[in-house]
Amino acid sequence: MAESQNLLLQQIKEQGDLVRKLKAAKESNERIQEEVSKLLGLKAQLNTEDAAPQKFTLKTPKGTRDYNSQQMSIRNNVLQKITTIFKKHGAECIDTPVFELKEVLTGKYGEDSKLIYDLKDQGGEILSLRYDLTVPLARYLAMNKITTLKRYHIAKVYRRDNPAMTRGRYREFYQCDFDIAGQYDPMIPDAECLKVVTEILDVLDIGKYILKVNHRRLLDGMFEACGVPADKFRSTCSTIDKLDKLPWTEVRTEMINEKGVTPEAADKIGEYVQLNGSSELAVKLLSDEKLSKSKSAVEGLEGIKLLLHYCELMGIKDKIIFDLSLARGLDYYTGVIYEAVLTHPIKIGNEDQTVGSIAGGGRYDNLVGMFDSKNKQVPCVGVSVGVERIFSVLEAKLAAGDIIVRTTDIDVYVASAQKNFLDERMKICAELWNAGIKTEQSYKKNPKMLNQLQHCEENGIPFAVVLGESELKRGVVKIRNITSREEAEVPREKLVKELETRIANFGLKEMNGS
Repeated sequence: MAESQNLLLQQIKEQGDLVRKLKAAKESNERIQEEVSKLLGLKAQLNTEDAAPQKFTLKTPKGTRDYNSQQMSIRNNVLQKITTIFKKHGAECIDTPVFELKEVLTGKYGEDSKLIYDLKDQGGEILSLRYDLTVPLARYLAMNKITTLKRYHIAKVYRRDNPAMTRGRYREFYQCDFDIAGQYDPMIPDAECLKVVTEILDVLDIGKYILKVNHRRLLDGMFEACGVPADKFRSTCSTIDKLDKLPWTEVRTEMINEKGVTPEAADKIGEYVQLNGSSELAVKLLSDEKLSKSKSAVEGLEGIKLLLHYCELMGIKDKIIFDLSLARGLDYYTGVIYEAVLTHPIKIGNEDQTVGSIAGGGRYDNLVGMFDSKNKQVPCVGVSVGVERIFSVLEAKLAAGDIIVRTTDIDVYVASAQKNFLDERMKICAELWNAGIKTEQSYKKNPKMLNQLQHCEENGIPFAVVLGESELKRGVVKIRNITSREEAEVPREKLVKELETRIANFGLKEMNGS
């Protein structure tokens, strides 16, 4: 044992000498990294040799979680409803890699760039986990020379953030994105994105909500009119974006102390960001002494007026509010921005739970051009639904007993009241499966009747086909309604047709309902 350890130490020394020589000779980084990896591998062998078995804690990484069958039923139901609405609006589904070249993501998220997960180089490329689904979409459009696309994408993204698990804030989480790319007339696709959000929140029915809208050009014009230097627009915008979490006094202090905005400029901004209303507010601000002199502010206000007009035509005006405090700190937004928030805490059991933003998005006309060699622009607008917060609300309702969830979709359980009916049960199961009916049975040859019925009740299976010797001799089987406990005899040859009718007419209140 000592001899092998001495040999390993000698190999480590020789490999270390080689790495130092390569560095002194200024060899390529790739060659040096390759030899460094070998050195680390040898050192790892030294550390593990003769080591006793180590105890470790079984846990998920910080900011991640496992999902049990009930939680997955809730998630699948929510995602299915969202997907149905995306498809109703003509969106196509795409997917992109879970990691991208780091240079693709760098510089697209402003101050949030520090939250990107970088990966250790394993194959000659510097990679990072995707932070959202928008930048990968822009890369996809530019790489494939696509100029028009209406797409949806539901997938996991990663952020090295401080997690708040109970409020649906994780380091690994799902985003549900809907985007429209292409050169179109102003605000028509933007208004449809808002319509999509309202349809999703209406069908999920988790509480009353409002959609806040603002315009990035208006924000830039506001900063300009208030005396903020152009090079501080984006950082100031990131601070304004915190108004949904912090009071104005704290936001003002950060703008002055950390972002270099003068107290006078901050106070002027404070007068505007506390305003909200409808199209009448946009009309009023167009005659504002300071804003009316800014070309970008006027452009933003005219855009908001048009957007609100289209929202009225789509029947969602009462769900939209023009709010000058809405900023959305991501650097790539260029036009309209919006965010959906619940207006009241959610009542879960005996407690009120505050949720916060549950959807957001906006227009990003310059992002695709960043990836195109000729800077060819493809205007885009989109929305992302914050499903993790929706999941958290529904899971809390489940824990409080406010909702019931089925974890399987089984409609029929084939049971036997006596022994030695396994062969007949298997024949009926096969017949029902072949007919497309969701069916299961006990895996025991002679299960107890009580256990079979309890399984149906515990798993929300609505019907049981009960086999008995006297019934089979007469060519019939019994169908039992598990909830009402009513039983009816059905001719054996009409079993499939009868079950199909009963299942089609059966109403079940459940999160993954039929």
